[in-house]
Amino acid sequence: QVQLVESGGGLVQAGGSLSLSCSASGMTSSPYSVGWFRQAQGKEREFVAASIWTGHGATYGDSVKGRFTIPRNKGYNTVYLQMNNLKPEDTAIYYCAAKRSRASTEYDTWGQGTQVTVSS
Repeated sequence: QVQLVESGGGLVQAGGSLSLSCSASGMTSSPYSVGWFRQAQGKEREFVAASIWTGHGATYGDSVKGRFTIPRNKGYNTVYLQMNNLKPEDTAIYYCAAKRSRASTEYDTWGQGTQVTVSS
């Protein structure tokens, strides 16, 4: 069964950092790309970042640009989202999603989400 599992969320003070991980299992090869999204309570889902699974070609949403990064990796089964200088408005459930192949037109596998709470 194809599965993505996020971890690394938690409670942090404003200005702090967290590193989220997204681990893929049940696939014969690494996914083609990853996307990170978040949804705050009462708000719509928001794009955070995306890249090729190895971290190359990363793009970021305007609200996190300069603070969040997808580190380069060797393309194994886990990718990360490094979040620095966190703000209370970053509080949300964070989801990773994967496009399993280059031909995928949408994210076809989603994780269950991990809660990030930033206190002021």
